[in-house]
Amino acid sequence: MAMNTVYRGPADLPDVIAVFPLPGALLLPRGQLPLNIFEPRYLAMIDDAFTAGHRIIGMVQPIPAEEDAKRPTLSDVGCAGRVTQIAETGDGRYMLSLTGIARFRIDSELAAVTAYRQAKVDFQPYAGDFEARVGEDAVDRDGLLKALQEFLDANNMEADWDGIRRAPTEALVNALCMMSPWGVREKQALLEAPDLKTRAALLVAVTEVALAKDQSPDDKAPLN
Repeated sequence: MAMNTVYRGPADLPDVIAVFPLPGALLLPRGQLPLNIFEPRYLAMIDDAFTAGHRIIGMVQPIPAEEDAKRPTLSDVGCAGRVTQIAETGDGRYMLSLTGIARFRIDSELAAVTAYRQAKVDFQPYAGDFEARVGEDAVDRDGLLKALQEFLDANNMEADWDGIRRAPTEALVNALCMMSPWGVREKQALLEAPDLKTRAALLVAVTEVALAKDQSPDDKAPLN
């Protein structure tokens, strides 16, 4: 989804943003993350993002060992997104879509007076995120599609293969990472991957390991 606001580099984003710790919710640059907001503190977070005019929210995964804690420790790296769609449900909730802009590293968390958490962040380490489709040619797209097919077959699922084949490689890799069923550790590793090629290779590796673990002894080929 194209955004009305163009972000060309770190200077175009605020260095203090609200952060939303949500286990397993992965946002990547130019990806689309749907969110159902219902807690009062996060409803206030969305309202304040609109009042500030930037509509920016930072998605951050909590440290896995603390993901169920009331105030978990945050991972060092998250991804900022802009609210590009929002609807009021009539029962006190917001249904919204967050479009990823760029990753950031948390410099420090603020002693915020708001009910939601805020952090001073640095986008400079991920300045490359502002340019779309970088590194697509280095991705093993065939290997990625093969792993996807094996995962779908193992889980009796189908996909829109025409749409998948037409999708740009960056959009495909990031969408598959965001939709993947893997845990917080795996998704944080996908987020922190240094480039698109590494992210795609990591997704394939995680998928293959999971499929191997799920394979029953009767399904394994006999050893020669």
